[in-house]
Amino acid sequence: MYWKETTRQMIDIGVGSLIIVILISVFMGAVTAVQFAYQLQDSFVPKYYIGYVTRDITIIELAPTITCLVLAGKVGSNIATELGGMRQKEHIDAMEIMGVNTAAYLIMPKLLAALFVVPLLVCAAALVGITGGYLSTVPAGWITDQEYIRGARTFFEPYYVFMMFVKAVVFAMILTTVPAFQGYNVKGGSIELGQASTQAVVYSDILILLADYLIAVILAI
Repeated sequence: MYWKETTRQMIDIGVGSLIIVILISVFMGAVTAVQFAYQLQDSFVPKYYIGYVTRDITIIELAPTITCLVLAGKVGSNIATELGGMRQKEHIDAMEIMGVNTAAYLIMPKLLAALFVVPLLVCAAALVGITGGYLSTVPAGWITDQEYIRGARTFFEPYYVFMMFVKAVVFAMILTTVPAFQGYNVKGGSIELGQASTQAVVYSDILILLADYLIAVILAI
């Protein structure tokens, strides 16, 4: 029963969010590359640095942070609304009367699914973001194909990928536990449910940004 619920949550969080993550990542990488290419005009910095900078900033910051901020709005509001609706309709009370550990059954599968799926989405976002930088600069003539690929392969640090996955795991915990808490403990009617959904997204975004700063400080030491 728990495995089936976890699998369903993996599909909802992963497959259901894949399109929006890809779209955002493409334009995120494209804008980053174009802006940096514009700054390099009439400078002595080699053009292949466009690919180098786009790769690093996408892996370290844009892919995990922006992706999880978007997921906090999409996935977080869904979780808060789902659990809040079950609380208001007394579904959770009925399950507790039957002896079901509702916190374990309703929240734990969401957390486990997010811990598995969100790092995969972040990894896909990083790959698509770097590709978006290529598509926005090479066809437009800002940089040649060989220069962008050279920049994307130059000065590569595997530690940056480790930082990306650490952020993805921490953010996945935040964007599931905070909305789950808000929805699970909601009281009142539809107005309170809407407020809980809004608070879940706002608190998740604030905690993700705070965690992003703390992780950057800790791992950069």
